Amino acid sequence: MHLRVPKHKDVTAVEDLLAIRHFLEQSGEAATSQPVAPGAHLLVVIDHHEAKIYRTEAHDSAPQKLVPYDPHGYGQHLHSNNDETDGKRQPERKSYYEAVAKTLRGADRILLFGSGTGASSAMEQLLAELKHHNTDVAGHIVDTVTVDPHQTEGQLLAQARELFAAKGA
Repeated sequence: MHLRVPKHKDVTAVEDLLAIRHFLEQSGEAATSQPVAPGAHLLVVIDHHEAKIYRTEAHDSAPQKLVPYDPHGYGQHLHSNNDETDGKRQPERKSYYEAVAKTLRGADRILLFGSGTGASSAMEQLLAELKHHNTDVAGHIVDTVTVDPHQTEGQLLAQARELFAAKGA
């Protein structure tokens, strides 16, 4: 895709930029992911603010971060277009979970870590999305674990490596 600079209008308004970002997200261009090497063991630490994806067999590597589309600046707590609410938290757009699923495609073994429980758990929502729309990815999930949100990155990775070893991965 190639965009040309318009001759009569600059894209400087925030609304114009948000419209372009929304268009790209809907078209799937914004959520490009690198292919996962065969045999990769991935740890996904997810909440409603972001998903961090770690390669557990690679030490000292930076996680890949995915954040939900946030057109109104709600701090990644996205709200549906439906203004009617019963006081419960409204769900994120499906594109957040679809982008995570796309990033996981090709992994051999996957661990999901999250801190919420029940309907407030982004981990459970991702798992449901994978089972419903991405069964090929869901089949590679080794375990789901509810973790303390205050654990350090090192603690999470150590726990993931122990779980992979215990599960024969």
